[in-house]
Amino acid sequence: MGSWLDDPDVAHIDKSKLDFLQMLVFESSGLSKEQMLPFLMAVAKRGKDKNISFTEEEMNIIIRTLQKHASPEEIDKMNKMTAIFRNRKNT
Repeated sequence: MGSWLDDPDVAHIDKSKLDFLQMLVFESSGLSKEQMLPFLMAVAKRGKDKNISFTEEEMNIIIRTLQKHASPEEIDKMNKMTAIFRNRKNT
């Protein structure tokens, strides 16, 4: 199976946004649950500094696409990360 970046579902999303996400996926591999929140906070700042933002629709498409190409462990990690973001957004 090819890379999630080559999936037709994400073809309409700006390549610089996808490259940014790919970099984050690489950087976050191996982080513990305790390290994830500080990492995500730094990511949010880095994205803001680079004027990279995602619509809710883009995020939903990206998450669905990543899950199609992920292992069960990776899916679990993504679910935890999105829960952190949603909880932070609702506070």
